[in-house]
Amino acid sequence: MNETTKQIAESFECNYTVFEKGTSPELVERAYKAAFEKGKTDGFYPAIISLDEYAVEWLEEVVGKDYEREEIIAGCKDNGKDILKERLEEYTEDFEEKDWEEFIGEETEGEVLHGFSGYISFDDGQLEADTLLLEIPVKNPWEIIGYLPMGGWNECPMPEEMIAICKYWYEKYKAVPAVFTHDVMEFYAPSGLNNMNSMEAAKEHYAFCTDRIDQGTRTYTVSELAAGLAESDVWYFWWD
Repeated sequence: MNETTKQIAESFECNYTVFEKGTSPELVERAYKAAFEKGKTDGFYPAIISLDEYAVEWLEEVVGKDYEREEIIAGCKDNGKDILKERLEEYTEDFEEKDWEEFIGEETEGEVLHGFSGYISFDDGQLEADTLLLEIPVKNPWEIIGYLPMGGWNECPMPEEMIAICKYWYEKYKAVPAVFTHDVMEFYAPSGLNNMNSMEAAKEHYAFCTDRIDQGTRTYTVSELAAGLAESDVWYFWWD
């Protein structure tokens, strides 16, 4: 591994595995799921971070600030549901009734996701950059954000909001933050929607990341996203 990758990996102060650029992404996902099971008894949650040049810049800045992980974790509030509700209202406040009906739609088919993709190169289908699988020593999966305080740019929620949303989604759906790049976040949801309503889940996903519908569906509708979520165990978000 190169020196930058090594320095970033060691800065997390936890066990890690490095998968070098060009490696088959299936190896990373297989290792993640094995670590996910192992962590249940060993007291950690795994997380994947793709170290492209923008992510390296972000992580070097975060580490350089000597941020307080425990402070971020301790500051987590039980307001994730309220944050999503406020964001949805903000993004749809100008909708007329017709606009809302079109936005909801009547689709019965949507893309089903069963594999992570945020770290895969569009050019050759292999790892786009050196990729770390971290064994983060936290009791609760939302506390991963204390180690990877993503957010605060474009329409991405601030880290303080991100950790609250992750807590809410784990308690409701058993979904955990799993994959991070400089502009993508993926959740692993082994229980699917945990018997929750798919339309409500899709609205929450839109509130979290409008591009999930605006650029991630064919019909730009909540119903299309909901149809896919009903059968998915991976949630994908990209902030353009």
